[in-house]
Amino acid sequence: MSGAGGARHRRKGLRVEREIVDLHRQIGIFAERVPLSGASKYRGNGADVDVYANGHEEAPLVAEVKARKNGSGFVQLETWLNSYDLLFLRRNNSTPLVVLPWRTYEQFLKRK
Repeated sequence: MSGAGGARHRRKGLRVEREIVDLHRQIGIFAERVPLSGASKYRGNGADVDVYANGHEEAPLVAEVKARKNGSGFVQLETWLNSYDLLFLRRNNSTPLVVLPWRTYEQFLKRK
């Protein structure tokens, strides 16, 4: 019985990763799922999706993809982001993180 939930979660993860790849391809940016993402270090890379924002010949941006049914963990980020273009997060003595909604990210990619 313990394997059923794991398989369901893997299928959902694969589906969402494919959606992210398709969103990039719709705007003309090559992206691909990393084979066995999370399970191995394909090309030294344990990420979920490679995004070739600077062309197929350049090193990809490596991306982790997370999906949650009820958005648990995302709600506070979405509240802070609201309708802004960017959200900067910085923990004391660390490098800032940047959260972008798809519309802002897409604008950056299309400028290339």
